[in-house]
Amino acid sequence: MAFYKGILRWRWWIIITSVAMALVAGSGMRFIEFSNNYRVFFSPENPQLQAFEQLQNVYTKSDNVLIVVAPKDGRVFTRDTLATVKWITQEAWKLPYSSRVDSITNFQHTTARGDDLVVRDLVEDPAALDDAELERIRQVALNEPLLRDRLVSPRAHVTGINVTVVMPEKNLTEVPEVTAQARALAEAAKARDPDVEVYLTGVVLMNNSFAEQSQKDMVTLVPIMYGVIVVIILLSVRSVAGTVGALLVIVFSIVTTMGLVGWLDIELTPPTASSPTVILTLAVADSIHILLTLFHIMRQGQDKELAIVESLRINGPPVFLTSFTTVIGFLSLNFSEVPPFRDLGNIVAIGVTAAWVFSVLFLPAFVAVAPVRLKPRRERAWRAMEGFAGFVIHRRRLLLWASLAVALGLLALIPRNELNDQFVKYFDQTVEFRRATDFVQDNLSGMYQVHYSLGAGESGGISDPAYLRKVEEFATWYRSQPDVVHVHTLTDTMKRLNKNLHGDKPEWYRLPDSRELSAQYLLLYELSLPFGLDLNDQINVDKSATRVLVIMNNVTTKRLLALEDSAQQWLRDNAPPAMFATGTGPAVMFSHISERNIRSMIGGNVMALVLVSGLIMIAVRSLRFGFVSLIPNLIPAGMAFGVWGLLVGEVGMSLSVVTTLTFGIVVDDTIHFMAKYLHARRDKGLDPSAAVRYAFSTVGMALFVTSLVLVMGFFVLTYSAFWLNASLGMMCALTIALALVADYLLLPPLLMKLEEAGK
Repeated sequence: MAFYKGILRWRWWIIITSVAMALVAGSGMRFIEFSNNYRVFFSPENPQLQAFEQLQNVYTKSDNVLIVVAPKDGRVFTRDTLATVKWITQEAWKLPYSSRVDSITNFQHTTARGDDLVVRDLVEDPAALDDAELERIRQVALNEPLLRDRLVSPRAHVTGINVTVVMPEKNLTEVPEVTAQARALAEAAKARDPDVEVYLTGVVLMNNSFAEQSQKDMVTLVPIMYGVIVVIILLSVRSVAGTVGALLVIVFSIVTTMGLVGWLDIELTPPTASSPTVILTLAVADSIHILLTLFHIMRQGQDKELAIVESLRINGPPVFLTSFTTVIGFLSLNFSEVPPFRDLGNIVAIGVTAAWVFSVLFLPAFVAVAPVRLKPRRERAWRAMEGFAGFVIHRRRLLLWASLAVALGLLALIPRNELNDQFVKYFDQTVEFRRATDFVQDNLSGMYQVHYSLGAGESGGISDPAYLRKVEEFATWYRSQPDVVHVHTLTDTMKRLNKNLHGDKPEWYRLPDSRELSAQYLLLYELSLPFGLDLNDQINVDKSATRVLVIMNNVTTKRLLALEDSAQQWLRDNAPPAMFATGTGPAVMFSHISERNIRSMIGGNVMALVLVSGLIMIAVRSLRFGFVSLIPNLIPAGMAFGVWGLLVGEVGMSLSVVTTLTFGIVVDDTIHFMAKYLHARRDKGLDPSAAVRYAFSTVGMALFVTSLVLVMGFFVLTYSAFWLNASLGMMCALTIALALVADYLLLPPLLMKLEEAGK
C-alpha cells in the first residue's frame, strides 16, 4: 500500500523519468536494419542449411534473378522477340554481382563441322534470320533438355533469362541494389518492345520481398492498430485523460523496446516486424484493467487519488502475474528452430516488461496530474455483467457439459491439419514477387528446386561411362515422377556432344562408351565455351562429382519430402555408395522447417506449462484450484487448431509456435477471474455462486475489453501480405477469443462444480 501511495507522492519524478527512459532507449532505433535473406529462417546448426551451403561452396551459387519474357502474341521465336531476349541477355550482364547469364539466345549450341566441334550462340543476329532459320532455332530449343521447361516453355510462348548472382554479403544494400536495377531493366525492356510482358522472380527477388514486406507491415499495421486501440479505449473508459495515458504507455513501451532492438543489434525480419503491433496489443491490457477499475471506483463517488491507490491494490498483483506469464510464454519461443521467432519472443518479452513498468508507474502518475471529471453513476456495462453472471450460475450444468462437448469435438478435428510450407505462398497475391512467380510456375517452369551432388568416387570419375549411366538412370527416374517439370544434368550435354562428334547422326545421341572419349569430349567442349558460361555450375573442380538439378511445380511440403525420400532410396538401391546424396536447396529447407520447429517447440510448451502452472498455483495458494484453472487455459489452442483444420487444413512454420505463444496470454483472463473469485470466497466469505457473481461484476468487463483488444490486435496482422504473420495473427486471435469464451462459460461452472465436489 505504501508503494502505491509513493507513486502519487513522486508523480512528477516518475513522469519525467519515464519520458527520459523512453527517449534514451528509443535513440537506438536509428540502428535498426531489415534482413533481406531467406536464410535467416534457419539456424546455423540446421542440417538442411549446412548441406545447401556446402553444395554452394562446391558449385556456382544458385541465387538468381529470373527475367521472364512473355510476348503478347504468344510466339517467342520471332525476330522482334528474340531481339528483345538477346538485348536483355546482354544488359543482364551489367546487373550488380552478376556472374552468369543464361537464355535461349546465348545457349551454347554445338554442331559438327567435319571433325571439328563448333560451339556458338544459338541466336546470333535475330534481325538477319529468315523463316527457315527461325523454325530451326525453335526446334533446337524445344528439343534441348537443358532449355525446355526451364528457359523456354513447351508451347514456345514464354522464355526466361536466368541471371546468377554472387553477392559478397557484406551489407544489406546488395539485394535492394540488384532488385532495383533488375526492375529498371524490366521497365526498359517493356519500353523498348511494348509487345512483351516482363516478369521478375528468383531468389534475389524473394529475399527483397522479405525486407519490403517487413517495412510495409511496420508502416501500415501499427497505425491501423493505433486507430483500433483509440476507439476501444475511448468506448470502454470514456475518458480523454485515460485514453491519452494508455496511448502514452503504448508509445513508451514500443519506443523503448524497438530502441533496445537497435542497441542489441537485432535485425528485423518479417516475423519480428510484427512485434510493434503485438507489443501495442499486449501493452494496453494492463492499462485497461487499471483504468476500468479506477474509473469505476470514481463513478461511485470516490476521490481520484484514493481510487488510484485502490485500483493499484486490486490490480497490482494480478497485473504483475499476468505480465510475468506473458513474458514466460514469449521467452519460451527461444526453443524455436526458427531464429526470427526467437527474436520475436525476446522482443515482445522486453515490450511486455516495459509495458508493465509504464502501466504500474507512469499511468497512475499521469492520471493523478491529468484533469479527470466523472459523474457518479451506476454503469450499464457493469450491470450487464451482473446479469450475465446470473445466466452462467443458473445454467452452469448445461454450460459445463456443452462446453466440454464442443471442446472435445473441435479437438477431434486437429488431425485434419497437414504440414505444408511452400515458401512462395509466404506472400499473398498483392506482392509483385508472388504474382510473377505464379505466372512463371503456370507458364514456364517450377520454382521448387532440389539439388544433388552425385559423387563419382575419384578425381576425373565423372567421365566413367558406368557413372554417367547411373546419373542418366537417376535423371530418367526423376523425370518419370509426377510434379517434376525439369531435370538438369550433365548427361544431356554428353549425349549431345557424342552425337555432334559422330557427324550429328541422331542414332549417336547417347552416352559415350569410353572414359577417354568422354574426357576428351568434355575438355573440347569446355575449351570452346566463352567466359562466364563454363560448366562450374554442374561440375566440381577435380571432376569427381556433378550436380543434378530437379525442378518441380507447386508441390506441397509432404509431396516434396516424400519424393526426396524416394530419390534417396533409389540411390541406395541402384547406385554405388559414392553416388549417394541427399537433396538440398531452399525448397527442401523450408519443407523440413515446420516439422523441426514443432519438435523443438515441445520443450517450449513444457517449460511454459510448468512455469505458468506453478505460478498460478502459488498465486491462488491451492493445488486443486490451480489444476482446474489449467483446463480453460490449455484447450483454447487445441480448439483453434480444430477450427483451423475444418476451415484451412494446412499448418506451416508460424502456426507451430501458436500454442506456446498464446499460452502465456490466455492465462491472463483466468488469473484475473480466479483472483477475484478467491478474494470473494476467502476474504468476503461469499458462497461459490455469489463469488462467481462478484468476479463477473468486478472484472468481467475488463476481461471482455482486454480480450477484444488482443483479438483485434492480432487480427490486424491478418492484413499483412506476409502469410506467416497473417496466419499467426488469425490463429492467435481465434485462440484468445476461444479462451475468453472458456473463461466466461467453462471456468465458472468448473469452479462451482469443484466446490460442490469438495463438500
